Amino acid sequence: MKFLLDVGISPALGSLLEAEGHEFRYLPNHFSNKTPDSGILEIALESEEVIITHDLDFGKLLAFSGNRLPSVVLFRIHHISAKVFYELLRECWDQIAEPLAIGAFVVIEMESVRVRTLPISRT
Repeated sequence: MKFLLDVGISPALGSLLEAEGHEFRYLPNHFSNKTPDSGILEIALESEEVIITHDLDFGKLLAFSGNRLPSVVLFRIHHISAKVFYELLRECWDQIAEPLAIGAFVVIEMESVRVRTLPISRT
């Protein structure tokens, strides 16, 4: 799978994912830090990447877009190491891999994982 790591997500997480056979790009290394979230969604869609972020705005943007892709993983955890993020991803991988491939918004917290398939309905 290909990942686009948003600002605030350590590129060390990408390196751990890469060691598992995934690809990643770290947003600040390729695009301006001022790229709006809507632009990040477009970049990820064009590149078939899953966005990994802390930014709550992506859920709102996806809900209003009505789009099926790109998928987003939102970590609702701050100030922990890339290794902990990686371990959390690995723990729930069987639950999230298929939804991410077809279009999902995944929220990961320390004690829970929520998966919403895309598009998010407004009902």
